[in-house]
Amino acid sequence: MQTPRATPCWSHAVVACLLAATTVSAQRGFGPRDVDALPSSAPTRIARYGSHELAFGELRMPSGTGPFPVAVVIHGGCWTVGFATLKNTAPLASALTDAGVATWNIEYRQVGDPGAGWPGTFLDVGAGVDYLRTLAETYPIDLARVTVIGHSAGAHLALWSAGRAVLPAESPIRGPNPLKVAAAVAIDGPADVGGLVGRDADICGKPVIAPLMGGTPAEQPARYRDASPQEMLPLRVPQYLVAAAVLTHEDARRHEARGRAAGDTVVVLPVTNGNHFDVIGPGRAAFPEVLAFIRRAMALQQ
Repeated sequence: MQTPRATPCWSHAVVACLLAATTVSAQRGFGPRDVDALPSSAPTRIARYGSHELAFGELRMPSGTGPFPVAVVIHGGCWTVGFATLKNTAPLASALTDAGVATWNIEYRQVGDPGAGWPGTFLDVGAGVDYLRTLAETYPIDLARVTVIGHSAGAHLALWSAGRAVLPAESPIRGPNPLKVAAAVAIDGPADVGGLVGRDADICGKPVIAPLMGGTPAEQPARYRDASPQEMLPLRVPQYLVAAAVLTHEDARRHEARGRAAGDTVVVLPVTNGNHFDVIGPGRAAFPEVLAFIRRAMALQQ
């Protein structure tokens, strides 16, 4: 098993690492490495969902007999090596497990890893989600209560993976038999990746969408149709969006309107008391509201 990649706040990531300054000045210093430093519980199991070295995830099981609702947790990091690994979402996964939810916190290839980008990154995430079927053969996981949760770039991948069953069978990123999920929670990340082109350099310190997709929307329109949740509507899965910094309130409301017009359930939580990283940080002021929102998405008792 490969040791998870380090998450330095390297020069190209300056803007991303300064997202803590975008909202609440009192919390200006809280960033990705602070999230990494938060405590998290030891995984119940580290399992491989594929053959390459980054195709693995951390399963955390709650105490009790189950069967338990389960959340697939997908970290962010500008889809690019050097920003974040699954360590960044381990505190969130641990908090959910403490609340009675089985969690499957997955790693995947990011741009800069061999085979990443189109289609590798998407195939990894899809395979990671689908691996719940295998885990459920051994652990008391309720496959009728699967929610996919992602933060930042992982929010895009959560929406995409939850809705990929609507893609044509011939799509190179759909997968042969996508696992049906009950809901998707997108925590402060984009639903419209094509619309992020241009803004991505401001957020991540350099262009990241075109390298992920192998071109711009004008150059690869079919790829963007298959990979952008807003282009895929209706996803036929309830979508819960947390809007704080990267996902602006305006962008969230736009997706909400388009999703509802297409017949989907879309719910938005505007966060005003925290930044891009507070929303996944247990102990931060914004986190209890986000956790309650996730519990709502998963239809858990408060």
